[in-house]
Amino acid sequence: MDAIKPGWFSEINNDLWPGVSLSLEVLDVIHRERSEYQEVMVVDTKSHGRTLILDGIIQCTEKDEFSYQEMIAFLPLCSHPNPKTVLIVGGGDGGVAREVAKHPLVERIVQVEIDSKVLEVSRKYLPTMGVGLDHPKVTLNVGDGFQFLQRHSGEFDVIITDSSDPIGPAECLFHESYFNLMKNALKPGGIVCSQAGTAWLNLSHVTQTLQHCKSLFPVATYGIVSVPTYPTGQIGFVLGGLNPETNFKEPKKVFSHSELDEMNMKYYDDDVHRAAFILPRFIIKALNEVVTKK
Repeated sequence: MDAIKPGWFSEINNDLWPGVSLSLEVLDVIHRERSEYQEVMVVDTKSHGRTLILDGIIQCTEKDEFSYQEMIAFLPLCSHPNPKTVLIVGGGDGGVAREVAKHPLVERIVQVEIDSKVLEVSRKYLPTMGVGLDHPKVTLNVGDGFQFLQRHSGEFDVIITDSSDPIGPAECLFHESYFNLMKNALKPGGIVCSQAGTAWLNLSHVTQTLQHCKSLFPVATYGIVSVPTYPTGQIGFVLGGLNPETNFKEPKKVFSHSELDEMNMKYYDDDVHRAAFILPRFIIKALNEVVTKK
């Protein structure tokens, strides 16, 4: 079924969120083609600006992308005492690189994106995000993140996995073997943060991803962020730390309001950091079962 209806785009995926659909009114289809890996589309919408869509699933919109990008970057960065070297797996729109580069302690960012077409399209049509790809701190690699990690060990303070959903080219990034590769690529005391889905529709996926992380890292947890154009308006991250003393719920680095303004932060601050780990009881109960299994 073609998700493009007259004047509207509807995100329909019965494997990931059966019976649920988000629709955006479309002013123009700016770009649409099939890359080696997936269908890549950019549309201009009435309410949310330009929107990147991969294989029929919304990745980001100009209106609300900052909430996701800031949180997936700063939750792990501000939980690490000195995050000098950061690896980003995925993140082809450039938004995560843009945010990671803002952190004053970060000196070097390595990014691995499998689909060069996403990089090209983001630079051309989504420049407010694509600008991150060309930041001086960033070294960009086009290739498979799983294979990249197989060739690196003990190199990164923080690894951020900004993947699409667990279908298509990103499926392997949700397996336990991937978390093991990340663990081996970290320096002592390193931290990982991976996109982990929404508990409202995919609670079993969330708990499974946390289980993979918990089986390998002495500290692991799940945090949430509000993103209106993602299914249920909420998405979460699994975080793991090699240092048993890591406390994800209390940031090690706290920025002043003036610093946050200078960094053009629109969502993240230390209070929002703490709040990300205050979860509804049904999620806590499901995640506690994972913890007790270890």
